Amino acid sequence: MQSTVRATLRVVNPAGLHARPCHAVVTLALRHRAELAIEYGGRRVNGKSILELMTLSAAHGAELEVEANGDDAEPLVAELSQLFGSGFGELDRD
Repeated sequence: MQSTVRATLRVVNPAGLHARPCHAVVTLALRHRAELAIEYGGRRVNGKSILELMTLSAAHGAELEVEANGDDAEPLVAELSQLFGSGFGELDRD
């Protein structure tokens, strides 16, 4: 059964959504069949495209709206929530 799952995710790592976090998002998203759209600042992009994600220029503290559509939308959004919450592994860096 296809479903749509939406969530608001906050960028908590100090450097924001730069190349490495964008790569992490895309790598995670590509492991799922669901489509992924991410919106910020009035722009909506394909969450499976690193180039499109990087155009969002989301800084620390930005809130992004994510929407996954497909039969595995729920686990995709849950995993994205964990990834964003972990600061993409950048919170303990100096």
